[in-house]
Amino acid sequence: MPRRRRMRQRRGCWIAEKPPWLPPMSGRETVFVPVSNDSSTASEKEPVILYPEEVEAYRLVYLEGRTQEEAAKLMGVSRGALWRLLYSARRKIGLAIVQRRPLIVFS
Repeated sequence: MPRRRRMRQRRGCWIAEKPPWLPPMSGRETVFVPVSNDSSTASEKEPVILYPEEVEAYRLVYLEGRTQEEAAKLMGVSRGALWRLLYSARRKIGLAIVQRRPLIVFS
């Protein structure tokens, strides 16, 4: 019997259908699905998931205009951790736009 492969993370992308820690859809998330000119959706593509920490970091720095140090202090994390959250959020948003993948935002 073949061994079951474990999930691993590679450069910010999970290699598997769904991470085991992904919360079930509860109605508290927002889903953005791209639509093309011929009204077909991209829902068959794997969604990109933004987590609350990434959304909060993005909001504090880019929408409220705070410095990374101020935002990190407000979130109670180090500046390095905030930088990684921002990098992840920017990468995921760009990936969803360029590859026309659904974007799920957990709040």
